[in-house]
Amino acid sequence: MIHAYTGSAVRAAEKPLLEAGQGEELMRRAAWGLAAVVLRELRARGPVAGSTVAALVGTGNNGGDALWALSFLRRRGVDAVAVPMGERMHEVGRIALLRAGGRVAERVPPRTTLLIDGVLGTGARGGWDPPAIPEGLAVVACDLPSGVDADTGHVARGVIPADVTVTFGALKTGLLVGAGAHAAGRVELVDIGLGPYLGEPDVSSLQAEEALAVFGPPVWNAHKYSRGVLGVCAGSEQYPGAAVLVCAAAVASGLGMVQFAGPAAVRDHVLSSLPEVVVGEGTQGKARAWVAGPGLGSGEDAGKRLSEVVDTCVEGSLPLVLDASALDLVTLGDLKRLRSAGCPVVVTPHQGELVRLTERLVKPSAAPGSAVAPAPFEEVARKDPVAAARFAARSLDALVLLKGPTTVCASSDGAVFVQNEGGPELATAGSGDCLAGLVGSAVARVRRPEVTHELRRVAAASWLHGEAGKRAVVSGPFGASSLIGAVRKTLALGP
Repeated sequence: MIHAYTGSAVRAAEKPLLEAGQGEELMRRAAWGLAAVVLRELRARGPVAGSTVAALVGTGNNGGDALWALSFLRRRGVDAVAVPMGERMHEVGRIALLRAGGRVAERVPPRTTLLIDGVLGTGARGGWDPPAIPEGLAVVACDLPSGVDADTGHVARGVIPADVTVTFGALKTGLLVGAGAHAAGRVELVDIGLGPYLGEPDVSSLQAEEALAVFGPPVWNAHKYSRGVLGVCAGSEQYPGAAVLVCAAAVASGLGMVQFAGPAAVRDHVLSSLPEVVVGEGTQGKARAWVAGPGLGSGEDAGKRLSEVVDTCVEGSLPLVLDASALDLVTLGDLKRLRSAGCPVVVTPHQGELVRLTERLVKPSAAPGSAVAPAPFEEVARKDPVAAARFAARSLDALVLLKGPTTVCASSDGAVFVQNEGGPELATAGSGDCLAGLVGSAVARVRRPEVTHELRRVAAASWLHGEAGKRAVVSGPFGASSLIGAVRKTLALGP
């Protein structure tokens, strides 16, 4: 599992070491790690000696890290060039570079092999306008790409996308979320001794082994009911395909049984594609969790179908996954009944749906002490999806899976998992229906899990969805239905 921390938490962890006079030592440790990664990148491109490495150097400690790294690289025969981005540079680092035989220039030399981005660090706010750099130039970011907010991943103005980001002491949340994750490239962590001072992580991310464990093969004495039974309330005469995709994804994930409840026309579509699904008009059956909403529509019949599922979950204290249409149909009274009955509730909105759901049921602009006030909630959801998902999870007392370039999974106790496996191919019709089926499959496998355990299951579904998307897109033309076979292959072969 990967853990990440806010920039402020990392700076707080550095403070006792800085107060003990270890500031220059920390900088040299970080710079040595940065130089080691740069050397590896240079070797992959050709000879190290004689190559040119330039660094965009800021005025603070981030620039100091870059200057020290250049001094180490110069000793390996590299033409090391510092390009200042302000009126001053870190003085000790500048002296180290010049003593090693490096130089300072006004612009990046034309035959530069690799560029180090050492302008802005974890404490920077407001962004910057980066200079033009030659196309095709390899870029290594120092701690994080300049312009990325270390806490949120938001990019206020400009950023130079990195091939590799070498981050120091701890992974920053902004390297795992949104635009920051996209700009960071491959992330490598250099240990500089902050571990004992870091405290609890801000966010975590599941890796393959942990996610696959949720969808692992059945034990030798398993039967279909012990492997999990999922109820599905999805689809309508207008959108029958949504029901097929939800059920197909759940079946592909290895559940013991999928039970579908819906009108006859939709049942026919489901059975023609998936004869193993058990169908019926009502919600009575052996389901140990329910998914409701994909393709349900917005009419009176859709509301009645959702109410029936809510009643069933309340009666049996069953987990309920609310997706798509259900996010506009569910009421505050429904959520209160479900909470009172001890039903774990998962909502799976994209950004626009999260804003509508939260503003309709919570009215966050009026929430006293809100972590996101006074900014409009829509703005917060765009700039800081982790904070928005946390606020919604706490306010709704539900698990929130916020879909987007980074999937954010938050629980009401503040725990957050972020997953970045998926690519732009998943932004297509029906992809969310498949994800709903996988989330339902994950929560149906346990009768009454603890909240944090349930959150891992939701994050595991996101991981599987993203990995299946990567596998499906290389196999040919991509559509949501191609995810189904890719889910099976991912579970059989791993990522």
